[in-house]
Amino acid sequence: MTLFHAVVRIDHHAAQVLQFDPDHIEAQTLRAHSHATRQHGSQLRTEHEFFGAVCNALAGIGEALVVGSKTAQTDFRHYVEKHRPQTLPQIVGYETVDQPSDAQLVALARKYFMKHDRMTGRPTPT
Repeated sequence: MTLFHAVVRIDHHAAQVLQFDPDHIEAQTLRAHSHATRQHGSQLRTEHEFFGAVCNALAGIGEALVVGSKTAQTDFRHYVEKHRPQTLPQIVGYETVDQPSDAQLVALARKYFMKHDRMTGRPTPT
């Protein structure tokens, strides 16, 4: 089942994608792979692979809010703008958060999307 809204908690090691509607929550966790190599640029390739997997997880989701540390958000935003511009319309906002629980994260996202949907004049899907 694909749900309309999602919140993505991201850092440089893992991402949690929580899709939700008023009655359901679906969670998916993605982890960055660590390659032990001295090859120049391998860390950057690993980060790009990870951010690409996060973008793939957003396929079919109408709107996503990205949360996490400021650094992780900035790196992810830069990757999306440069390498996956087709994902840009799905990401409606970025919020800096510490370590909320899943329930707190979904509550934050629901509140954000109610406000966002009212401001854009779109009804929240039910």
